[in-house]
Amino acid sequence: MKSTVNDLNKQVIVSMNGDNTNKFMLHSSDHITNINRLLKNIKSNYKTDYIRAKKSGIIIITNKVALSLDFQTLENYVKNANQINTDKVKTPCLPQSKSYLKLISLPYYAENTNLPISSDDIEKVLKNNHIFNDISFASYLRIIKVPPKLDMAIIWINIWDSQSGTNAKLINCSFNIEKFIATVYGAYMNLGIS
Repeated sequence: MKSTVNDLNKQVIVSMNGDNTNKFMLHSSDHITNINRLLKNIKSNYKTDYIRAKKSGIIIITNKVALSLDFQTLENYVKNANQINTDKVKTPCLPQSKSYLKLISLPYYAENTNLPISSDDIEKVLKNNHIFNDISFASYLRIIKVPPKLDMAIIWINIWDSQSGTNAKLINCSFNIEKFIATVYGAYMNLGIS
């Protein structure tokens, strides 16, 4: 049976790491009951039918397209579920197209250390930069060291986008990360990033 656009929009995607996904799915029946009870309390006509796992999180299948209050209720519930690491849970979203980007011209090692830069540090910098306003990451950042003799990194970024690629406007933008100037380039789908 073929899915229509409306069927796809009845899904809410919550990106999270694998450990969180496994813990959440252990009690998925209880979560459905609890979510539906919360939605009923806020007088929403929105209901959760079932939850399924995917590599980069969970998909909550619903009876209709979610509104912002429903999204807020889902996000609060998931982030407050027992044993969930809230730092590894992204804001829920409807299915969208993805744009694939990469950052170049950055060092692989953090300044004055022998430690590789972390994706969490890069993500914090990106979220505080105005060119990334209204951008939602579709997965966790991936950092790769380029040729062994160079201490440079490529950072792969997947973002949620419209079908027309509105958010890909970031391509060819440059910005500072400390004393370095990073440039955003378009990329093909990155293997290893769901």
